[in-house]
Amino acid sequence: MSGRSDYESTTVPDPDSLLSGVNVLIEGPTGTGKTHSIGTLVDCGVEVFFLALESGIESLLGYWTDRGLEVPPNLHWHVLRLGTGSGGAFAQLMDAAQKIGAQTQDSLYKMQDFNRATNNPFLQVLQQLANFHDQRTGASFGDVSTWGPNRALVMDGLTGLGSFAMAMVIGTKPLRSQTDWGLAQGVVEKCLRSLCDQCKCHFVLIGHVERETDLVFGGVKITVQTLGKALPPLIPPMFSDVILAVREGTKWSWSTAHAMADLKTRNLPVADGIQPSFRLIIDKWMSRGGKLSAKVKS
Repeated sequence: MSGRSDYESTTVPDPDSLLSGVNVLIEGPTGTGKTHSIGTLVDCGVEVFFLALESGIESLLGYWTDRGLEVPPNLHWHVLRLGTGSGGAFAQLMDAAQKIGAQTQDSLYKMQDFNRATNNPFLQVLQQLANFHDQRTGASFGDVSTWGPNRALVMDGLTGLGSFAMAMVIGTKPLRSQTDWGLAQGVVEKCLRSLCDQCKCHFVLIGHVERETDLVFGGVKITVQTLGKALPPLIPPMFSDVILAVREGTKWSWSTAHAMADLKTRNLPVADGIQPSFRLIIDKWMSRGGKLSAKVKS
């Protein structure tokens, strides 16, 4: 991967873009270079806003620092963590253990955490989307839905988004009912549809994978990991490109052709062994009329 950044060369105002930004889902097991590859998007000159809902920002920063390079100025970030409420994480686990040991399963399902509104992590995600606050510089950059394709929102990742949504629904309740699952799945789906359908900027979502039985064709399928079984099939159709990150020994690559996964592409070839670089996606997008401009031509 090149360490060159085109940021300075793209700060000159461009004519309005003919296309909105791309929506890319990068899925794959741990250690397949998903977060690290975001460095190539920064190198393309896009102003990248990295919303970290899981641990891993050190992997992105390592794209430059491991080679003795400075982190480019067109990378901004905000890291969110699941709160533990009062008393800390282990006190919360102790409280849950006491409830599980003392109450019936039926009563645990019906339990309510009436204090969950004071610690609503999903609301914090929405607050960042409504006005992104850069922890690197302290600056705020406004509503993501007002950005043009000169900017990209990267959300790392889908598993964290699901955890934040479930925490909003159940708080510290130790068991999740079917209704709880449905509520959390619904807010995650609506959030992703808003990002994919109502925003003009580039949007990249990073997700883990799991293996599921294919109830239609039989066998085992690789699906994106998120809440429950009903939500994963709804997510890939929202995106222009769904990429599987692969590691074979010491070689990292992307696949858009893996037979066991639901993948799609508009900006990459249908192939295995693709170089894991956003340069390929951005170049194809620009060849079709996309420009790194602040506005999309209406």
